[in-house]
This record gives sequence, structure tokens and C-alpha cells, in this order.
Amino acid sequence: MKIAFIVYTGMTALDLIGVYDPLTRLKTMGFMPDLEWEIVAISQEVSDGAGLGFIPTKVGESLQDYDMVIVPGGVTAGVLKLIEEMELVDWLKTANSCQFKVSVCTGSLLLGAAGFLAGKTATTHPNAFNELEKYCASVVNERIVDEGGVITARGVTSSIDLGLYLCEKFAGREVKEKIRQRMDYPYGI
Repeated sequence: MKIAFIVYTGMTALDLIGVYDPLTRLKTMGFMPDLEWEIVAISQEVSDGAGLGFIPTKVGESLQDYDMVIVPGGVTAGVLKLIEEMELVDWLKTANSCQFKVSVCTGSLLLGAAGFLAGKTATTHPNAFNELEKYCASVVNERIVDEGGVITARGVTSSIDLGLYLCEKFAGREVKEKIRQRMDYPYGI
């Protein structure tokens, strides 16, 4: 499996890191030795909403060759501006052939703007429920919504739950539990 972790200026760092940490442990702890990932962006310089910088490993390349793309959210107003500008959304559309399109928090608005939520149930941060309604069949107040190829997670801290959920989905409950314990994460999902 090959994962693209999307980064963009204005994102929320924990949206990315919360899911990144457990998923990459699938490889570093020896459960999925063939797992690969890239940190991908449309620009060379990327920082979160508070100025924390990220160095993408791939810039501006099509997302079509990944099995999964993971899109973090950011402050709603900033994400809505990115949707209006369309550059990021147009790039995300290159992930159309990816088997799994995953988002955390308001990243679901970006998935929606790219057309990936049409006819589906999804979630996002509660402050963005109204904005998400125009992109999907229904918005639900759930921690994680799995619609098969499209998986959305609620607010910022749900990214950790999402990472563990994906570990279980791809490697089983026992593996997820070992990773959860190694992370010293006390909450079961």
C-alpha cells in the first residue's frame, strides 16, 4: 500500500500527525513492511496555521498512483478560501483513481469540493457541518464515517482515532491494539 499524506499551508498539524503516527507504525513496527508513504504538496513551502513548517517529499505530482490519500483540515475560513481558489481542489481531483480517500476535520470539505463525497454520508468538525452539507448526501455527528472508499473523521483529535481505525482496517484488531498500546493511547475506538 502506498499512502499520500497531503500537506498545504494553513492546515492543522495535528490533523496530519494524529493519523500519520499510527499508520506509519504499521511499517516501523514490522506489521506491513511493504507500506510506503510520501508527504505531498502543491508547493515547495508549506506551514500549518501556526507557522510550523513541513517539507514535502513530492511536489505537484499527480496523486493517481497512490492507494490512499489523506487530507488534513484547517480553520474553516482558510479551507473555504482554498476551495474558492481551486488550485488545491483541482490537484486533489488527480486522486480520483485512488482506492481510499480519507480526511480529518475540514479536510472533508476539500474532498467534497473535489467531488469525492457525492451521494455519501460524511463528517467534519461540528463548526463546519453546514458547509459540508452541500457536498454530500448527509452529515452525521460521528467520530469516523467509513463509506468504503471514502472515510471522514470529525474534529482535530479524531485524527488519532482515525489512524488506529485504519490500522485495524488494514492489519486487524490485534495489530491495532499493539500500536495503540505502544502509543500509550488510553482510548479504544
